[in-house]
Amino acid sequence: MTLPNSSLIEIIRAACANGPISYAEYIQHALYAKDYGYYTKEQGRVGRHSKRDFYTAESLGPVFTQLVTTAAEDLLPQGIAAKSTFIEIAAEPGAELLSTLNTHPFAASKVIRQGDPIEAEGPVVLFANEWLDALPFHRLIFKDDAWHERGVKIDATGTLSEALLSTFSEPVAQVQDRLPATIEDGYELDLPLAAESALADLVQQDWSGILLFFDYGKSWQNLLEACPAGTARTYYRHQQENDLLALPGEKDITCDICWDPLQTLLETAHFESVTLESQESFLVQRANRAAEAIVSQSAGNFSRARQTLMELIHPAHMGRRFQVLWGLRKG
Repeated sequence: MTLPNSSLIEIIRAACANGPISYAEYIQHALYAKDYGYYTKEQGRVGRHSKRDFYTAESLGPVFTQLVTTAAEDLLPQGIAAKSTFIEIAAEPGAELLSTLNTHPFAASKVIRQGDPIEAEGPVVLFANEWLDALPFHRLIFKDDAWHERGVKIDATGTLSEALLSTFSEPVAQVQDRLPATIEDGYELDLPLAAESALADLVQQDWSGILLFFDYGKSWQNLLEACPAGTARTYYRHQQENDLLALPGEKDITCDICWDPLQTLLETAHFESVTLESQESFLVQRANRAAEAIVSQSAGNFSRARQTLMELIHPAHMGRRFQVLWGLRKG
């Protein structure tokens, strides 16, 4: 596929000067190259409009905000929310979670844009919705009785194609002992290792409060048993596709994250109440005060808020497709 963005072509060409690069490096350029990456250039990405690429729970308006803020306030020890800064990671410009409310229960709020450094200190609520899945990932394939890392190369015409790397890149080499010794030939595995690194960086910072991450992901066992073609995909104009090399910088590139190592990171760092549950379970159990208010206020009448609530929690919509990882950290 010939790349349409000549500036991004040159960035990728320079990266490939010494040979193929890992998918993680390619995705880093495609999504985050300054001024040319999918998340760094000014464009509309999120929403139900036909010219957007995908929509998230935040696209559904204030109902999601009410549920999240209620859950955060109720899960924290009494009185702590009023002393905490609500930090939203990877918010889209103009679509910050708290922007849909006139008031909120927190002392202050802070927004960190996609790709910007994350710093947290003191009492906080660390919230992210579909942030981890937007980070670069590595791609592997099992062939000829061994795992190989898939990479990307570019030719003189600017055409991208896939190549196998001669050795694992360093991040993959560090976790290769996780890989099963054998699996069916041709099995593909997408490794979201940047998500683990990002969470590890957050855990090392000096803050207390609650971490609350909404995203889509799978267990390690599920990735190795039920996803023979991997989980990588792109989104463009609400269409899901599998060609990660087409139109770089114009499409979102993502994969399911792996929850197991993220849970282990929090548990090892002595977080309390570390829980992974479906979005349905989380919103019904942890935000029940707000959910009950939405239902009772619209009893007997059509309600857009109640309809939105059902979309967020119904198993056929977002309720089971998305999960929530949360945990409490004492000061």
